[in-house]
Amino acid sequence: MDAVGDSARLVFERVSRRFGAHAAVHEVSLAVRAGEVLCLLGPSGCGKTTLLRIAAGIERQDAGRVVIDGEEVAGPERVLPPEARNVGLVFQDYALFPHLTILDNVRFGLSGRPSAEARETALAALEAVGLGHLAESYPHRLSGGEQQRAALARALVPQPRVLLMDEPFSGLDTRLRDRVRDETMALLRARGATAVVVTHDPEEALRIGDRIALMRDGKIVQLGGPEDLYDRPIDLEAARFFCETNEFAGRVEAGRVVTPVGSYPLVAPSADGWRPEGPVVAGVRPHDLVVRADVAGAEGVAATVIGRHFLGGADHLDLAVQGVEGTVWARVPAPSRHREGERVRVSVDGGRVLVFAA
Repeated sequence: MDAVGDSARLVFERVSRRFGAHAAVHEVSLAVRAGEVLCLLGPSGCGKTTLLRIAAGIERQDAGRVVIDGEEVAGPERVLPPEARNVGLVFQDYALFPHLTILDNVRFGLSGRPSAEARETALAALEAVGLGHLAESYPHRLSGGEQQRAALARALVPQPRVLLMDEPFSGLDTRLRDRVRDETMALLRARGATAVVVTHDPEEALRIGDRIALMRDGKIVQLGGPEDLYDRPIDLEAARFFCETNEFAGRVEAGRVVTPVGSYPLVAPSADGWRPEGPVVAGVRPHDLVVRADVAGAEGVAATVIGRHFLGGADHLDLAVQGVEGTVWARVPAPSRHREGERVRVSVDGGRVLVFAA
């Protein structure tokens, strides 16, 4: 388990959950620090939503413990219901009550308080997310982004110990998603909230997470900061998950990695401390390839442009590289002026080569 001492707000200890023969979550140990945003990242079916539901008390684990602020909320002898755990929940569909106004939706989480106090607190929460002017509106009158902010206000107003968010931005269109996501994260950080966010989108996890727990087949395969996971993926599958990757047969000799697109210094060991030697798989991301005109003295390996796709701020190039089977992908700033059939030279920018066991 990631040791964070007294700063841990939410702790999973060897938590497992099975559905028949399928292990949805398998012996997961994880500590979420107070005030951090931790992303549970992975493909569909990897166990991230099940783990979130276990923390919330919606799902009961088969083994292990869940501890919030030092209090066991789920274990072999004790299981608290969701309402007794003081956690906030924001679902993918926001789950607003259609027959209640936005104010009453937010006030629903304050049912134990005097009416006037609950109303004042709920109004303050709506003002904080920019929805004070819509307090008396009903959910169907709000846009997707406004509904998301209303759901966030409802989850935050009881001042939960942990906020649990399941794919909270996936229902928004692309342009709206970026704005609402940034506004939401700014609000959470301003309040010092502790949050666990489930997402299948690696770009989203890199953008919002203080740390990322990458899950696969019910287990956490890598845990760390965004740059750690992106720059030092634990294995080739982790590298592929964050970005499409060119994969070459390579070799490490005397501290250098030799690839079909050049020989480069071995920058660092892998995420688990493995120091390679001999045959390896060399991974190069498309934006780390440099494509130059094939002129006298140009650095790199000979290649031919066999396809070009304009992507707005970048061109995606399909390349046939000398000595390499299959297509090599490069992403270069647009307009690149490269054309199909053009002879070019290819190298790796800064020697950014990911190295994995062969």
